[in-house]
Amino acid sequence: MGETYIRHMELLGFERRFFPSQHYVYMFLVKWSDLKEKLIYRKYPDIYTFHKSLKEMFPIEAGDIDSKDRIIPHLPAPKWFATQRTTETRQGTLAGYCQALLSLPPKISRCQLLLSFFQVQPEDETPPAPHPFKKNETYLMSKDNSRSNTSEITGPIILESYRAIGDYSKGTKYELSLHTGDTVEVVEKSPNGWWFCQCESRRGWVPASYLEPLEGPDETEEPEPNYEGELYITIKAYTAAQEDELTLAEGETIEVIHKLLDGWWVVRKGEETGHYPSMFLRGTGEKRMPDSERNAIRRETPPPRRYTQTHTHT
Repeated sequence: MGETYIRHMELLGFERRFFPSQHYVYMFLVKWSDLKEKLIYRKYPDIYTFHKSLKEMFPIEAGDIDSKDRIIPHLPAPKWFATQRTTETRQGTLAGYCQALLSLPPKISRCQLLLSFFQVQPEDETPPAPHPFKKNETYLMSKDNSRSNTSEITGPIILESYRAIGDYSKGTKYELSLHTGDTVEVVEKSPNGWWFCQCESRRGWVPASYLEPLEGPDETEEPEPNYEGELYITIKAYTAAQEDELTLAEGETIEVIHKLLDGWWVVRKGEETGHYPSMFLRGTGEKRMPDSERNAIRRETPPPRRYTQTHTHT
């Protein structure tokens, strides 16, 4: 496999932090070609410093020699004093800037400077100590605002709180170990059943099957079934381990009739219906994965079933 690169990047919002002094950091979900997904935090002045370094590395594409040749997107200089309003209104510009970066030719979008800047840093996984009296405030960006240069000021968004219903020992350094009864805040719900959570100062991926809302199980949280079915293709074979699962080979066309949050979707193949790992499926309208990404997904393991948890931890 070649060197990993960024295949998608999404601006989730920003945090207002109070230690050691008040400041703002933007939250990005970075999806890599090896199928890893990382949550990172960056200050706007640091993003602008990176932007200037990128222009210096590629002066022709930055328009420094001839303005007509510029393809590197523009980014406004930081203000002397960042306020909540400037941080909020800058989100649309910043989201567009990141999308434009990834659309640049590979020599820029996959250069070491860009990859290094958006790699996970130690402070991303182990944030600075919180203020002794003030809790960090998280402001999530709406999908509509992410596609425009304007943004409405809202109050701080309280991340959804969940409770661990079983002990979970992480399998990789990117996951989060939990004990029964631990409370976590969910930052990102991936449709493959792995959710990115934070528990106090720790962050990592957790199987959704180990979590339930703090106020108790809520069946209405699950999306409604679509009995007409939606066409998907299996991108990896799977052998059923439970009697309510399906065994399918790679490359089969099936119908998805219920997209469950734990990542085990209900699918239909002819007269047979059963659960199948969503991470081994792609929509018929989606682009085929490059071989490097297909090889990476072969090493991924589906999250545990909700069925297993509800019968094990009672």
